[in-house]
Amino acid sequence: MITNLKITNCYTFNKTVEFSMKADMRTKRFYTNIYQGENNENILKSSVIYGPNNTGKTSFVNCIKDIKNVLLNKKAHVSRDIFSNYKICELEVSFLQKGEEYQYIFNYDSDKEEYVYEKFSKITQGKENVYYIKDTKNEEYKCSRDKDLAYILAISSKNNILIYTIETEQFPILKEVKEILVSFANNIDIIDMNHIPNSKTIQFLKNKNNMTKKVVEFIKNADLYLENYAYDDKVKFNIAASDEKITELVNEKLLKNQSFMEQIKLVSFYKGKAVPSMLFDSVGTKKIVALASYVLDAIENDRVLVVDELDSSLHFKITRAIIGLFNNEKNRKGQLICTLHDVTLLDCKKMFRKEQIYFTAKDEKQTYLYSLREFTYNKEGIRTDTADMLEKYEKGIFGAIPEPDLISCLLKEEK
Repeated sequence: MITNLKITNCYTFNKTVEFSMKADMRTKRFYTNIYQGENNENILKSSVIYGPNNTGKTSFVNCIKDIKNVLLNKKAHVSRDIFSNYKICELEVSFLQKGEEYQYIFNYDSDKEEYVYEKFSKITQGKENVYYIKDTKNEEYKCSRDKDLAYILAISSKNNILIYTIETEQFPILKEVKEILVSFANNIDIIDMNHIPNSKTIQFLKNKNNMTKKVVEFIKNADLYLENYAYDDKVKFNIAASDEKITELVNEKLLKNQSFMEQIKLVSFYKGKAVPSMLFDSVGTKKIVALASYVLDAIENDRVLVVDELDSSLHFKITRAIIGLFNNEKNRKGQLICTLHDVTLLDCKKMFRKEQIYFTAKDEKQTYLYSLREFTYNKEGIRTDTADMLEKYEKGIFGAIPEPDLISCLLKEEK
């Protein structure tokens, strides 16, 4: 589970912004929304981010994606902030792994494409136990548990992070760090609802096991009229390969770069009749199909699911039900972080704790990321047990709300 993120000089984030998944235990409401760990950690199971278009929500998701890619030795596109000339991107993530909390920080020089700073620590009851520090700017190289590794840090390459530039088998401490970081990164799924692949759902449907049944039930319950859903590798439909509808669908963003033959084997059942999902189901239903496996896998296998625009093409009750799954007491360690536009879900009275709600806003200098917990009762008159959050959001009390004047584009100045 992610416990904390800090971002500095990345994408649209100029000054440092912090995103915390740690629960404020002064609030007694919605205890099921919290995972309570073996070492008294209290971690939020879900968090949502609101804000106008182009104010940093996707940039935030991209930062998590960059962290994952760096930790898995994949091509990362760590991009420096667009508002300044400072070239060093700073990313910090804290997370729970096997009952322990760890923190990893890296700084990336976007001009030279070099990793100029790294630090890995274990956090125990708020105290930091540093495994190693590699600071090329200040020439600080530390590893108290292995003096040989401390020497190697000073001469190791900056083209990649340590676990991929030094042979970890020779240094037990580095081998341990690699296992922790890789395991954490592999436990994160990041999806964009406008480009969501359904290959994972197809694989679950092929397996024909208990998870298959759960995925099918998820899909059926999210659609009013769908009786059943399946992957049938023997299905035959009388559809010409040159059919314009097929070509149009294959080129859809949702299905692009996915196997046509796999798609056509997805079958929906309406009134006892099997029809190809590709042709007859709505965009929303196709997204539900693709999303189902990610949601259930996160909850069943204690994974982190990060979704950009979760509510895209979904009815607000479906979005609410998905968030409710993560907040449910039966979910132990599955975690959801998502961006939203649907303000009907902005509901502390029935669904969220204050610290689960974040906002983004942007001006000519920087992007802001801040939590609802920062708005106190004495200052803004906000109490989660009685406040109408939607009304206050629409009044602009929390900021992060656009004021579009689209009609002006149709009007001409009179001379």
